[in-house]
Amino acid sequence: MTTTHELQITEWLASQRQPMIDLLRDVVNIDSGSYDKEGVDAVAARFERHFAEHGIESWREPHEVYGDALHAQIAKPGSNEKPILLMGHRDTVFPKGEAARRPFTIEGTKAHGPGIADMKAGLVINVFVAAALQKFGVAPFPIRILITADEEIASPSSRPIIEREGRAARAVYNSEPGRPTGNICTSRKGGVFMRFEVFGRAAHSGNNFADGISAIGELAHKIVAIHALTDIARGITLNVGLVQGGQSINTTAPHAEGQIDLRYVEPADRATTLAAIERIMATPTVSGTTAKLHLNGEFLPLMQSPSSKALFDIYRGAAGDAGLPTLTGEFAGGCADSGFTASVGTPTLCGLGPVGGNVHTAQEWLDLDSIVPRATTLALAILRTEVG
Repeated sequence: MTTTHELQITEWLASQRQPMIDLLRDVVNIDSGSYDKEGVDAVAARFERHFAEHGIESWREPHEVYGDALHAQIAKPGSNEKPILLMGHRDTVFPKGEAARRPFTIEGTKAHGPGIADMKAGLVINVFVAAALQKFGVAPFPIRILITADEEIASPSSRPIIEREGRAARAVYNSEPGRPTGNICTSRKGGVFMRFEVFGRAAHSGNNFADGISAIGELAHKIVAIHALTDIARGITLNVGLVQGGQSINTTAPHAEGQIDLRYVEPADRATTLAAIERIMATPTVSGTTAKLHLNGEFLPLMQSPSSKALFDIYRGAAGDAGLPTLTGEFAGGCADSGFTASVGTPTLCGLGPVGGNVHTAQEWLDLDSIVPRATTLALAILRTEVG
């Protein structure tokens, strides 16, 4: 049954469809690649303006290299209750200039632009839900909002912040894009991103071929061995997606390197697969080569705990009252920051943003008709949250 407070929130969010689209246009049209600190922080500034307009306290946690972490809160004076955390990232995978090349556009009920689904639209519904709770003063618990800056590169600066805020929260709602089916995400793979170097010896490939030791030759053997660790049935995949090496066409390669993407489902598979990769690094096929493995970053898996299942049941009920079809929780092979909060033991849901698809491509799209229903569902779920 919808309460008076829920009806107030629902009606107000329905009236905010165009302001949500306007804010989405503003932030999509700002380049914010993960390594573009200036651009990522410009997006933060636009959200700061939104918070100020709605009387919501906000502040930054600065970083010298990556974008600042942006925090906001709706406090309950005198309350010592754990807050609900609304979370998301504002960085994208696209290079500087992408927003000018293909700015925010609308075609029918779909909108396009870099990062529109992943995940600037999710941030927009987070901040409008926060504005609704602030406007009507009906938040059941303190509300914290965290907008991070480097998720697309495994959150090197944000992970400690996410884990800290996650530990302090009673529940976490992460508004990554809704699945193209309209469902949300209740579990995700973990991921480890690595770089490996192979060292050989240079020699003229005509005059002194026998003196050379090819790092590229060894790299090729290691790639085959790494890919052979893939076990589709267990959800373990390995992909060497980037390679480089060599000095010149007529020189035996003294150095080569590759970058590895490992995805897994069960936490135990992370350790066993990394051990297998270490053995590959330590075992040369081309005599005289050596190798070194570097860990670039990683995501932890999102696994559904009993408390997260309870949170999902609350969200699913809210979705029904917001007019959405019956939702189910989906498993995703992609990683997200939600794995960090789930791994510290906090009930976590992911994929709560508006529905979109083709993320990380020039064909990325967002269903504009999903913005208000998904915002309404999130707000109702927050009003009904009890776990934590």
